Amino acid sequence: MLKTLFLFFLGGTMMYSQSAVNDSVVVQDTVHNLKFNYKQLIIPGVLIGYGFIGLESDQLKSYNADIREEVKEDIDHKITIDDFSQYTPAASVYALNALGIKGKNNLKDRSIILASSYLMMSTAVFALKSITKVERPDGTSNNSFPSGHTANAFAGAEFLYQEYKDQSIWYGISGYLVATGTGLFRMYNNRHWLTDVVAAAGIGILSTKAAYWIFPYVKNKIFPSKENRVSSMLMPFYNGKQAGCGLVVQF
Repeated sequence: MLKTLFLFFLGGTMMYSQSAVNDSVVVQDTVHNLKFNYKQLIIPGVLIGYGFIGLESDQLKSYNADIREEVKEDIDHKITIDDFSQYTPAASVYALNALGIKGKNNLKDRSIILASSYLMMSTAVFALKSITKVERPDGTSNNSFPSGHTANAFAGAEFLYQEYKDQSIWYGISGYLVATGTGLFRMYNNRHWLTDVVAAAGIGILSTKAAYWIFPYVKNKIFPSKENRVSSMLMPFYNGKQAGCGLVVQF
């Protein structure tokens, strides 16, 4: 919807219409929407903190090793389902919408949010892998911390939860169950330690929460709609007693 702002200059005095007041309220609402609820940081913060503590804590390293030994005893062959399940929660959002079950945002907006989440998540994961250089349980490489598959899955799970929590909380629960299974399979396949998986879960969740937080700014600044484009026109006038000009701005 186009909004119009009228500014009138009469005898050195600027007058404005009611629409200017309404538009200022819209701007204030947008700024208000950028406020981040600190409580949303608690769960991902605890998960990420546990993972980072595990990088130096001998006790948590010992716990990692114990879990690895337990898992190795039960491994008959690798199960590669985690290569696909990492994408399932995010893909479910588009599948549900295709089935006619509407989520919180339209296709464009949700895609911007998901892309923002994956960009932040991927940047964090690859940076930490390069910095920490933790050896994988199977000894194949030194990029174990954190688990990219798990971060991907939990970012999608939070995305599914945010889009469909108003429809039913079970959508979000199912997404988190799949994400948890993805992390467990990464451990079962001897590709990651517990601390890798826990930290990755926190990174994935936080990335998506942050994507929803900054979405109003990203949409308006990077992906402006046609309705947000500004056009203006200056109109001089004379009413028989006063001369002035009017500025019409559409945005």
